[in-house]
Amino acid sequence: MRKKIQGRSLFQRKKSKAPSLLSYTLALIGFVVIIYAAIFLWPVVPRISNAQNDLAYKVKITPQSGLTSIAQQLKEQGLFLSTVPFQVGARALFVGVKLKPGTYLLPKGASLGEVLLQIARGDRVRESIAIIPGMTIWQVRNLIDSHPALIHQTKGISSKALLQVLKLNYSSDEGIFYPDTYVFDPDEIDVNIYQRASQAMQKQLDLAWRQRSPSLPLNNPYDLLILSSIIEKETGKSGDRGLIAAVFINRLNKGMMLQTDPTVIYGIGPRFDGNLRKADLRKDSPYNTYMRKGLPPTPIAMPSKESLLAATHPAQSKALYFVAKGDGSSHFSETLNEHESAVDRYQRKSMPKSN
Repeated sequence: MRKKIQGRSLFQRKKSKAPSLLSYTLALIGFVVIIYAAIFLWPVVPRISNAQNDLAYKVKITPQSGLTSIAQQLKEQGLFLSTVPFQVGARALFVGVKLKPGTYLLPKGASLGEVLLQIARGDRVRESIAIIPGMTIWQVRNLIDSHPALIHQTKGISSKALLQVLKLNYSSDEGIFYPDTYVFDPDEIDVNIYQRASQAMQKQLDLAWRQRSPSLPLNNPYDLLILSSIIEKETGKSGDRGLIAAVFINRLNKGMMLQTDPTVIYGIGPRFDGNLRKADLRKDSPYNTYMRKGLPPTPIAMPSKESLLAATHPAQSKALYFVAKGDGSSHFSETLNEHESAVDRYQRKSMPKSN
């Protein structure tokens, strides 16, 4: 009888543990469900917008922010949350190390889970600014100075000061910013745009210089940048770019003056009224290539990659002259007589007769 009782007691003890393990598992599942339900059902974004977009609420997260800092920033900007729930939610969704800085437009009334997933995706507001090939430094600086989403640290400073800020050893800030579209976060400092653009130009310039034809009459990469900027300003039709480069290379090889209007116009500066007069061509300046041989002292615009490549690999041509045909393209001539005939044909015939 004693053995029987002991055996029954052991069986009963084992049986009594089963409900406790099941209860623990169910409780754990229930707890997890409650957590995830709270994460995705608990609204943390106000339903009143603080942004121009009436459908969204605007917040900003600074770079190199940890979970605690992000939670504090969002709370200070009006979201209904505290540090512990934010940290729990981020870890529960496995996004604790994936949250990205930037400016976000959060849906009004969005839950903590929606906010965390959006920030983890980096689905943030982005701005852009486009430097167009052929822009001068005055145009580029005005473009950047007037962009409302940038913090303007360089507005009003001199060209020399800008080069010092960028730690660039150039005699001028003209031509050194690569034409491209630059995407950035709102409230980014303008220096970042200049740095990215100058680094991109240096990369393209170095590459073009390494791949240049060995017989070019250019002494260094800066000469290449200057020539490329002239080609950029003279090119009306892309297909003519290589021939225009050939004309200038041929002139440099022969010791001829470049005689290009864009350099004279650049020398006049922002006060140029759109009308280039004979008196302008007769007024000496470092940029008057009708009176001075060789390249001007600096670039005259921001050249494109295509102009850099045209300058390093000009078309095979003996042309020394070209004239605009009026449709964006140019007529190229090897002799002065041919050039004069082309000028009569394409330009002088269209000039109004004087009374």
